[in-house]
Amino acid sequence: MNNERERIEQILHRYDEIIASMGDPAIISDGARYLKLTKELSDIEPVVTRIRDKDRVVKELADARELHTAADDEEMRQMAAEEVSSLETELEKINDDLEDLLAVKDPKDDRSVIMEIRAGAGGEEAALFVADLYKMYSAYAVSKGWKTEYIESNDTELGGYQKLVFSIEGKGAYSCFKYESGVHRVQRVPVTESGGRVHTSTVTVAVLPEVDEVEVNINPNDLKIDTFRASGAGGQHINRTDSAIRITHLPTGLVVTCQDERSQHKNRAKAMAVLQSRLLQMEEEKQNGAIAAERRSQVGTGDRSEKIRTYNYHQGRVTDHRIGLTLYRLEEILGGDLEEIVRQLTLADRAHKLGSGSLDEGEE
Repeated sequence: MNNERERIEQILHRYDEIIASMGDPAIISDGARYLKLTKELSDIEPVVTRIRDKDRVVKELADARELHTAADDEEMRQMAAEEVSSLETELEKINDDLEDLLAVKDPKDDRSVIMEIRAGAGGEEAALFVADLYKMYSAYAVSKGWKTEYIESNDTELGGYQKLVFSIEGKGAYSCFKYESGVHRVQRVPVTESGGRVHTSTVTVAVLPEVDEVEVNINPNDLKIDTFRASGAGGQHINRTDSAIRITHLPTGLVVTCQDERSQHKNRAKAMAVLQSRLLQMEEEKQNGAIAAERRSQVGTGDRSEKIRTYNYHQGRVTDHRIGLTLYRLEEILGGDLEEIVRQLTLADRAHKLGSGSLDEGEE
């Protein structure tokens, strides 16, 4: 409790410092510094608001309890009791909010994301499920007010994808989508199955936080940039011009392509954003000394036994094996209603970091 109070005092002190600094002409004239302070202010304002709400409610609650004790009139005591009950409920909600706001967060949580979905085991059925997950994630992004942009794909004849890369732009996207990394298993009767038998297939999902250019220093001499004519989903309208971009990072061999935009310049910018995110991930993995292990924790090999989540069409069931969560709301979830899953995974992750839980895979 003392640690929490100390942190609250630090936040309040820092808030006052920022407010004072933003009135300083020297800082106002320094665009980069002023923007940094503005962002920091927007991050801590919700905390300050709830801290002040708590101080107000604690005072009002003390007054209401005193009134309940001192009141001579039964009607007055009843009114005071109702006020106490209402304020206690409000205080509980404020404490829950503060617990969330004061929780130690991943510094990447506020970032936009680049997602890559690949077909694993299951052939064409796996490729079709890549398309289903893309629709699910896109719908969830819309519900959060975020923007989805196609980057690259290898599509199949039946409307699926062997690989699909896209970005979701919006503050806080990584905090929600980071839990989607891993193997997703689908159990259903495929459109390609004439016998009506349930088929099990998998896709792998990787989620990368977008990075700022300053975080990854790329030497232009290390890049081989090719242009070509776009084709396939997202590029059919620009086949007549060489607007698609392929960037090869020579030191690592990483290859990134983008063919969505009509503008070669925009495709190049998107491809560079993907390259920067992948290079930063590689560097972080190298620093942790676990490149292979980290990659496996993200997507594994695509084998059915490595799943983090199962979508069972026959039972209308979605099960997240890391936390043992089962919801019989398959249609709604595939329609983009991921809020309950994200909330439960966030709570489990917090418990895990506090040493009282785990996001390890279970069995189903």
